[in-house]
Amino acid sequence: MLFLTLKFFHILLAITALGANLTYGVWVARSKMYPAFAPIALRGVKFIDDWVANPSYLLLLPTGIAMVKVAGYSFGTHWISWAMGLWVLAVAAGYLGYTPALAGQIRAIERDGTDSPEAARLSTRGNVFAAILGVLIIAILILMVFKPD
Repeated sequence: MLFLTLKFFHILLAITALGANLTYGVWVARSKMYPAFAPIALRGVKFIDDWVANPSYLLLLPTGIAMVKVAGYSFGTHWISWAMGLWVLAVAAGYLGYTPALAGQIRAIERDGTDSPEAARLSTRGNVFAAILGVLIIAILILMVFKPD
């Protein structure tokens, strides 16, 4: 029962984190369609990123570790070690790449407007990190579901 409870919360956290991330594209697209809405939309994305998605991603580590211990798995199991390595890369890419780019983009838009070259540069940087994160998260999901040897 403990394993199933941990698994439930682990999956709930993953759904929450990924689901929150999937909304970012909608908010960013809306901000491009309605430039006056950009600061509000991007601050909304930042809020969701800081208070929903990132905490959920961080809590995947302790729930995952607890599941490995309770189930008697080994951290040397390839799909577990690969998933944990990719998780570290994803967290680093999020905190060191995507989050600072988004914060900088918001500042640039508020300071210089939506047509700011700095805002455009940071938007591109954020999009690159979002794509990297998407690949990493999908790879982790594949490892978790298919558990390849």
